[in-house]
Amino acid sequence: MNAKTDAVLATLEADQEAAQARLMDWLRIPSVSAQPAHAADCRAAGEWVLAQLTALGFTGSLRETAGHPVVVAHHPGPPSDRQSAEGRGAVNRPAKDAGPHLLFYGHYDVQPPDPLELWTSPPFQPTIVEGPNGPQVRARGAVDDKGQVMMWIEALRAWHAVTGSIPVRCTVLIEGEEEIGSPSLDPFLAANAAELKADVAVISDTGMWDVNTPALSTRLRGLVYTQIDLTCASRDLHSGMYGGLALNPLNLLTRVLGQLHDENGVIQIPDFYEDVIDPSPAQKAEWAGLGFSPEKFLGEIGLTQGIGEANRAPLERLWSRPTADLNGLWGGYTGDGSKTVIASQAHAKLSFRLVPGQDPAKVVAGLHAFLAARLPEDAKVAVQVFGASPAIEVPADSPWIGQARAALAEEYGRPAVLIGCGGSIPVVESMRRLLGLDALLMGFGLTDDQVHSPNEKFDLVCFRHGARSHARLLGRLSA
Repeated sequence: MNAKTDAVLATLEADQEAAQARLMDWLRIPSVSAQPAHAADCRAAGEWVLAQLTALGFTGSLRETAGHPVVVAHHPGPPSDRQSAEGRGAVNRPAKDAGPHLLFYGHYDVQPPDPLELWTSPPFQPTIVEGPNGPQVRARGAVDDKGQVMMWIEALRAWHAVTGSIPVRCTVLIEGEEEIGSPSLDPFLAANAAELKADVAVISDTGMWDVNTPALSTRLRGLVYTQIDLTCASRDLHSGMYGGLALNPLNLLTRVLGQLHDENGVIQIPDFYEDVIDPSPAQKAEWAGLGFSPEKFLGEIGLTQGIGEANRAPLERLWSRPTADLNGLWGGYTGDGSKTVIASQAHAKLSFRLVPGQDPAKVVAGLHAFLAARLPEDAKVAVQVFGASPAIEVPADSPWIGQARAALAEEYGRPAVLIGCGGSIPVVESMRRLLGLDALLMGFGLTDDQVHSPNEKFDLVCFRHGARSHARLLGRLSA
């Protein structure tokens, strides 16, 4: 670590209270992208963060899309020695060797806070409360993703305060539709690919192993989300007049979907596992050494028994094996009281989490084959596909991973572990496909942060170490 990084870290320490106040200001803006009533709040949240960046010497603007606007800002990095001596050009002209070009990504939109009655304090009146790891800020968006975005903004702010500039070339992209599937992002990336060119994307929207152990996520599961619509009779039927002879789509659909897994938890979609790429033996060994307790993990949500492929370790099932899950099932009469009806239609929401090697289109084709093999002639089925994105794997030997592991080890005094993530971050796949960028996923969330749930929180110790880790990473990359 060099003297400049030391000074930046000292500045972060001295500015902690002001940094927390800035985060609280941003959290007060109810930027719920899913609800049209909050469209103006989404724009206000984008304008707020853009003002933070321009105060640090970035040039940027709010860019319109078909939905909520995108914040794009650029900084050329440190000026050359000659420019510094002349006292001009520091913002508009980068040094000849300004180091790598980073693309920082985040999102300013948040999930709806419902159900409101389960919050212990209003979701958009951020509150500091005591927790097992010390003070934590409780509010919608505290960790997903405003708190994690503010970590790297505070690191940039401290570097600017110490040096008058940013230590590397930076582009910032902060969208407002991540929580609704980023419908405007792919078109925006494609239309602005030249402007968004960089060496690597830096994203803080993931988690740590635990509060004392930093982590980098190198595997993200992909996602195929479908709806199955099954039709049998031409109309709803009286269950007394037709029951026992007419095909019941609810009975049929539940029977068919009950065959998705065998007794060992293996998914029965044709060719489902054919292209799966397993993690390396070294990666499996590192996961095995983490001391993961499925009993503790499940106990926190009131469960005692794990499921999934019986011959796979628990962390493999979470991070490197695909899944098939029913997310909703409906049809017929569901109101109060009784109605003796055989419905003409039955419906199900079915999602698949994919792993490296799997092709979303092939999974959808396999689903069609699975259904066709089990449905009688009178059953008519339609499959809608609402989303399809492949899994992502970042090479563990990437130089960006190496620099980030070193920065995290300096901050925490212990090695950072390479973990998987059971969820999906579609922007990572989009950036690889449309911009040719790998992503450095350096997050600081914890498993008990209650993301998307009432009482979402972010431990301030994680906020502090996250900002310091980003500051250290910037120092290493600038060298």
